[in-house]
Amino acid sequence: MNQIADETLQNVKCSKKSANSKNKSKKAKDPAETTDGISILNQDKLSEALANTLHINNIHSNLTNGSNDHTKISLHDSIDHSDAHGEAPSEIANDVNSVQCNEATSKCASTDICSSEVQQGIHNLDNSLGNLENNQIVKEQQDDIEIISYESELQMPEIMRLIQKDLSEPYSIYTYRYFIHNWPKLCFLAIHEGICIGAIVCKLDMHRQVVKRGYIAMLAVDEKYRKRKIGSRLVRKAIQAMINDNADEVVLETEITNKPALKLYENLGFVRDKRLFRYYLNGVDALRLKLWLR
Repeated sequence: MNQIADETLQNVKCSKKSANSKNKSKKAKDPAETTDGISILNQDKLSEALANTLHINNIHSNLTNGSNDHTKISLHDSIDHSDAHGEAPSEIANDVNSVQCNEATSKCASTDICSSEVQQGIHNLDNSLGNLENNQIVKEQQDDIEIISYESELQMPEIMRLIQKDLSEPYSIYTYRYFIHNWPKLCFLAIHEGICIGAIVCKLDMHRQVVKRGYIAMLAVDEKYRKRKIGSRLVRKAIQAMINDNADEVVLETEITNKPALKLYENLGFVRDKRLFRYYLNGVDALRLKLWLR
């Protein structure tokens, strides 16, 4: 029994030793395996760090190349980004082309606006030049028309012919002679190529022994020569002659329906002084206009 117990005890000890030796060998192997795993992990991380460093260096070098490289980088990044999202590079190119087309369209639109403004300026300049030419033509036409003073009885028929066309009531030859013979210096004629085309007949005397009043009795211009300021020139000529003779005021009467005559006199400074009801033989009312000289 003791022998059997001793053998059993030895077997147990041997099994324990073998187990301890196995554990020791396993522990000896495990550090090596752990060390190898750590080294492999460190190599992967080192490779990733080197790759990131190279990528950063490439980006930095591209950024320092100028605007063209910036454009390439942004376009490249856009393409990469589109690839990441599943968009085709052709779509990005189309977007870039659309942006460029929009910029070109805006430039064309601004160019069209500028060109339209230039054309408008040229049009305004042409109009101004046209007006100057028209004014020059009118001036030349006026220079061809001479304003002269009454000279003799030989001019009486021409004066009567002009005035009778426009009068609302007929005047006898004695009426003409009364004004012209008494105040020949206040009768003026407009002559064009030797023909009388306008005439004005006036007088100047004391009114109620208070003021020296000028009076425009007749004014007429041939209808072919109207709207050329001939009537205004004749009236100015007569008024200047009255001023030279110390006139205090000038008056006249005209039909209330004669709009052109009212406009002519009012443009020269005359004002409406009084309305004369049924003044003319045809029953039309008259307006008395007055111009104060003093």
